Amino acid sequence: MSDNPTLEKIHQTATAEFLEKGFQGASLRNIVKSAGVTTGAFYGYYSSKEALFAALVEPCAAAVMGRFMTAQTDFAQLPKEEQPAHMGQESGDCVDWMIDYMYSHWEAFKLLICCSSGTPYEHFIHNMVDIEVEYTFRYIDVLRDLGHTVPELDRELCHMIASGMFEGMFEVLRHDMPKERAVRFVTRLREFYTAGWIKIMGQNS
Repeated sequence: MSDNPTLEKIHQTATAEFLEKGFQGASLRNIVKSAGVTTGAFYGYYSSKEALFAALVEPCAAAVMGRFMTAQTDFAQLPKEEQPAHMGQESGDCVDWMIDYMYSHWEAFKLLICCSSGTPYEHFIHNMVDIEVEYTFRYIDVLRDLGHTVPELDRELCHMIASGMFEGMFEVLRHDMPKERAVRFVTRLREFYTAGWIKIMGQNS
């Protein structure tokens, strides 16, 4: 993670502390003591426990959110008449990438998804859901522009559906599922939700 041995040790001990106790339960005093540095030395690197946690998770959080946004915008920028045929393709490729990336950065994602209560990162999944819902309604507008009949859908219902998908996807991490099984699990989950979306949008004929 770093070419600085002291910083690397701080990161290692902090990761272990956060994984064991979560952000709120973690003790900065224990992290500093386990790393073998003084509190003054620690503050030479980070201003707070919050800043340390962010350093451990932000690169991965930013990478995943960036890839997720790219998938959403790439789909939305397709010509309207091409979007129905691509429904689920870009998002499926994105999910496959996310699973691979998540398993390549396992500890950072465990921190992000399982240990971030009390930090801004506790809203990470919720933020993804909000984006998914926004782009879902944009797609519904496209379908209507193309002459498709789409039933009126409640935004809260769409939020619940999207939340179920993303929470389910990250369950593989919460349960320490082996990657091969996780890939199968998430593929079936995605197939289930895609079929459901097609059904409630009235596009299954």
